[in-house]
Amino acid sequence: MAGGQQTTSVPMDNAAVVDAKPLRTLTPMFPAALGLHTFTAKENSSSIVCVTPFGPYAGGTEQAMPASIPPMFASPAAPTEPNQRQPYMVHLNGAAPANGTANNTVVIPDLQTSGAATAESGKRKRGRPRRVQDSSVPSAHLIPPVSSAPGGNFTAVQAPSSATTDAPGKKKRGRPRRVDVPILSTPSAPQVHSTPVLQTPPASAVNQSGTRKRGRPRRVQDNADTSAPPIQSKYSEPVLQTPSVVTSSENGKRKRGRPKRVPDSSLISSSHSGFSIDDDSGDITTGKRGRPRKIDVNLLNLPPLFSDDPRESADNVLMMFDALRRRLMQLDEVKEGAKQQHNLKAGSIMMSAELRTNKNKRIGEVSGVEVGDMFYFRIEMCLVGLNSQSMSGIDYMSAKFGNEEDPVAISIVSAGVYENTEDDPDVLVYTGQGMSGKDDQKLERGNLALERSLHRGNQIRVVRSVKDLTCPTGKIYIYDGLYKIREAWVEKGKSGFNVFKHKLIREPGQPDGIAVWKKTEKWRENPSCRDHVILRDISYGAESKPVCLVNEVDDEKGPSHFTYTTKLSYINSLSSMRKMQGCSCASVCLPGDDNCSCTHRNAGDLPYSASGILVSRMPVLYECNDSCKCSHNCRNRVVQKGSQIHFEVFKTGDRGWGLRSWDPIRAGTFICEYAGEVIDKNSMIGEDDYIFETPPSEQNLRWNYAPELLGEPNLSDSSETPKQLPIIISAKRTGNIARFMNHSCSPNVFWQPVLYDHGDEGYPHIAFFAIKHIPPMTELMYDYGQSQGNVQLGINSGCRKSKNCLCWSRKCRGSFG
Repeated sequence: MAGGQQTTSVPMDNAAVVDAKPLRTLTPMFPAALGLHTFTAKENSSSIVCVTPFGPYAGGTEQAMPASIPPMFASPAAPTEPNQRQPYMVHLNGAAPANGTANNTVVIPDLQTSGAATAESGKRKRGRPRRVQDSSVPSAHLIPPVSSAPGGNFTAVQAPSSATTDAPGKKKRGRPRRVDVPILSTPSAPQVHSTPVLQTPPASAVNQSGTRKRGRPRRVQDNADTSAPPIQSKYSEPVLQTPSVVTSSENGKRKRGRPKRVPDSSLISSSHSGFSIDDDSGDITTGKRGRPRKIDVNLLNLPPLFSDDPRESADNVLMMFDALRRRLMQLDEVKEGAKQQHNLKAGSIMMSAELRTNKNKRIGEVSGVEVGDMFYFRIEMCLVGLNSQSMSGIDYMSAKFGNEEDPVAISIVSAGVYENTEDDPDVLVYTGQGMSGKDDQKLERGNLALERSLHRGNQIRVVRSVKDLTCPTGKIYIYDGLYKIREAWVEKGKSGFNVFKHKLIREPGQPDGIAVWKKTEKWRENPSCRDHVILRDISYGAESKPVCLVNEVDDEKGPSHFTYTTKLSYINSLSSMRKMQGCSCASVCLPGDDNCSCTHRNAGDLPYSASGILVSRMPVLYECNDSCKCSHNCRNRVVQKGSQIHFEVFKTGDRGWGLRSWDPIRAGTFICEYAGEVIDKNSMIGEDDYIFETPPSEQNLRWNYAPELLGEPNLSDSSETPKQLPIIISAKRTGNIARFMNHSCSPNVFWQPVLYDHGDEGYPHIAFFAIKHIPPMTELMYDYGQSQGNVQLGINSGCRKSKNCLCWSRKCRGSFG
């Protein structure tokens, strides 16, 4: 043979002389390499195995023996102990014929089955369970069937070594090898010309004792799926399976362990609707372990959240989410134990009920989301489709550009985690994602998508963040519009490792986003830097923070004269009105205190959160009063303390004067009270545009949470018409900032009756709260209602005359009053 090694020629009757080596230096190959045959000598001859090339490779290396043929290695020595098993020799074609044709003989080592092997003690081994072989395979001498064909070609399958045991009753540790071939049925004796038979894997991984193995269970195929092969190769086409969360085992119980990942059917068409699967581990739309079971909203009496107006649909989804979050927080305050993340739980409920919009990922704008919208939680952006990443900052997708396909970034969140540069409101230097403090960032996943977006030039949605210590996360997220990457490079970060840098430029022609926040921050720090100011404080110190009077439209110097007041003056004195009962709480009212009378009056819960956010809208809200023993710092004292927001009264283009804020206003925040004079309807003289009265038929406001989503009964009766309160307030002569709030058919503010200084429910205080998150410099408006009358003739059953509406919202009714 080649290599100059010494060989021994062994003559055999009626056979060609071949080069041979002793048995201890040879190892059988299964299957045989291309161009090789396996021979055996006669029964009485020495135990040798000879391998001889055939066909075009019969000449060895002199005739271009391919380098892919493996060399020979040492074979196991002959057994020295009587109990040691001998290798089996399978003769395919019998003895060698006289013409010298080779006998095909395979030396097969003795194999042990391991699928049902357990420890002698009967206890389960810890760690990942090894793959359990089909119980139909016998435990003695596993020999795969061998099929022969003319010419001596054959195929032999060797059992994996990881399936054997190195000690009686013990299994080898480590990850079992993945087998991408079907399990072959094994007869007890070698058979010729046999056909492989596919065996169905067992329904569950259970050992012989009937005890379930711990660890990650192997993938169990649906019993109803009999047409699909039992084992899928990683190269085979994906097969849609029924979600394992809803399937049950044969005994009717749900299987434990991690449910198998179920791809969405929309993945076939490159869509991301439903429970879509994204490449990033932080994608909230991925089917993660611990996700609650999908909720069938058809079985619930939920208000309709979706409409033809994408903006209204997005607002309704966010209002429902925040209502759930507030209710979960309220319930959690009563319980004792570890506090949960209410935003994540509320988001999980919304996802499970498919109460979200813009499920399909897209490049560019998102329907219903406008530049300047703000979010207090990342999950809120996931629910409206702005950014589907609950943790990482780069959201990306695979998109086609002509005949080519690339992963491109579609949205990024600059949350202050990395070394981003945000000094310029139109330029963002964004740092890539990765463990920059421990190693160089890698060009993969989101970083790769940003690199491809630089070459593709696609638009990217950018969400920036600002610090806000009043919220739990300490920051607020602002959608700043569409950007494009103009430049990218690699540089050393502060940690000394390489990071990716991307320079993004804001697309022109968009409304201001983060630029508004930067201006209002300066105004809050120094109100004198606000331009176009007519009066620095229209309240003359009556409010806790100054109220600027601004006109950027024309030369008008201000509204008509009135006396500024923050109080509500009644026709009768407060001493003559019914008194409220006070609570006996020592310091402050606590959630879940059954002895607190204020809690009982508010349907068994404190109406406000610890930060002063209203949890749910109520027919009448009862705050603590002067008869209560609790201190002034009690959380049930919000409206009576007055407003805590920076306001400005500004001149609108076509609706007179309006009201807006320099501060971001969170949903459920108390804005102000409608101050003025309580008047008698019959004593009105002339027209009064500064009238507040409750409409005779108030529209159902979708602001409270849906109790059905939390398994609570729905106590509201939709057939009951809200009662019109007799109170009428006029702010024509005396009033506060509330008199400047205009009407809108799509309001961002609602009114809530509140009692805190008397007990007459017909004449409460009228407090305004935020329906949704309101960014700075957004006009504050509420719904005046629609009286029953003729708009053209001015006939009205109430005190306010009907007027044409100029709110310009998509839901505009055309008139109000």
